[in-house]
Amino acid sequence: MTDKPLKSSLELAMERLAKKDADAGIESKPLTDAQRAAIAEVRSFYGAKIAELEVLHQSKINSTFDPAERETLDQQYRREREHLTTARDNKVAGLRP
Repeated sequence: MTDKPLKSSLELAMERLAKKDADAGIESKPLTDAQRAAIAEVRSFYGAKIAELEVLHQSKINSTFDPAERETLDQQYRREREHLTTARDNKVAGLRP
């Protein structure tokens, strides 16, 4: 019997995926410290923008009693949030190797 500890199903799955990527010629490059810092900065910036958007949205919702206007504000909020989320994801993807 070997002295190696048993592997979890997650570890086994990750090994299979790594082998599959290697067979397909896909290399994974670790992020540099500068890339990690830049990604963290982008996420922090967009996190703050989304939080600001949510506070403003709640303020507008609380001051509005018309259901149609509330629905319009909700749709606008969802659109703006999706826009910010997409912009964040695109910038993070651009920073990765």
